Amino acid sequence: MDTTKHLIISAILSVLIAVFGTLGYMFIEGWDLFDSAYMTVITIATVGYGEVHEISRAGRIYTMFLIFAGGGFCVYVASMAVQFIVEGRIRIIMGRRRLDRKINRLKNHYIICGYGRIGRVLCKKLRGRPLIDLVVIENSPDLIPVMEGDGILYVPGSAADEESLVKAGIERAKCLVAALATDIDNVYLVLTAKYLNKNLHIIARAGSDESKAKLRAAGAHQVESPYDMGAARMAQRILRPTVTSFLDIAFASRRTGIQMEEIPISPYSRMNGVMLKDSGIRQNYSLIIIAIKKKDGSMLFNPSFDTVICKGDTVIAVGEEGNLNRLEKILNPS
Repeated sequence: MDTTKHLIISAILSVLIAVFGTLGYMFIEGWDLFDSAYMTVITIATVGYGEVHEISRAGRIYTMFLIFAGGGFCVYVASMAVQFIVEGRIRIIMGRRRLDRKINRLKNHYIICGYGRIGRVLCKKLRGRPLIDLVVIENSPDLIPVMEGDGILYVPGSAADEESLVKAGIERAKCLVAALATDIDNVYLVLTAKYLNKNLHIIARAGSDESKAKLRAAGAHQVESPYDMGAARMAQRILRPTVTSFLDIAFASRRTGIQMEEIPISPYSRMNGVMLKDSGIRQNYSLIIIAIKKKDGSMLFNPSFDTVICKGDTVIAVGEEGNLNRLEKILNPS
């Protein structure tokens, strides 16, 4: 039986003993309810204030029984209450230390600032991908049980506070997402994060067009507006329903097995410097290369068979998830 349930049962039994003691004095001594209850309480608590009335021999025998039964039990209940408080506090401290140890071991992870509607959906999407570690910074105590239920590594506190960012491992992080509720908070967060890690890639949420320039000036590499993105997607649904359906399959649904993936080319890949026609990507992996992003940022759509795969490029491929994973091991070996 756990401590909480044990404590509840003990408290109920204590109340029953107090009721039983009160009824006993009323029956044996003929006292009224208040005097009987008062005598029961001071007897169980063993405070020794004295008898409220002259007590009979039978009443004294009953009092001795009540002291042994009720007094000892109340001491036990008090010890259970102390144990409950101490164990609860220790459980919280030990749980927080386990989380801190896991966070301290992370490298090249993603820090999500804010676990509201946008932050939670973002974490669910990212957690479905392999080799992506997440840490959330959230200031609202109401969201802590939600994060624990979702199995998220988190740091409680303000995301704009340097101490919270350091606890989240910002010096070792790969990317930070500023998804706080207001643009002012996101601007201050971006400035603080950039100060702590100059090489950190930062993506920020903007609530208005006016804030986009401020967030970029503060150091954000990418600024996205959920409202603009939502409106643009609705427009695409109207104008290009077949295209958006295909993208839903490629990006959102893993049950179909068809995915679209971007894979960077490592300098250590054996396909570095190899033409597409000689790479065997289509023949061996049944994948379609729809574009290659060059190191200078230019994009080659539907690259020709004689296009050379070079280190620093990023290949965008479509196909089954298992084949994409196999290709990633070749193009970007760890």
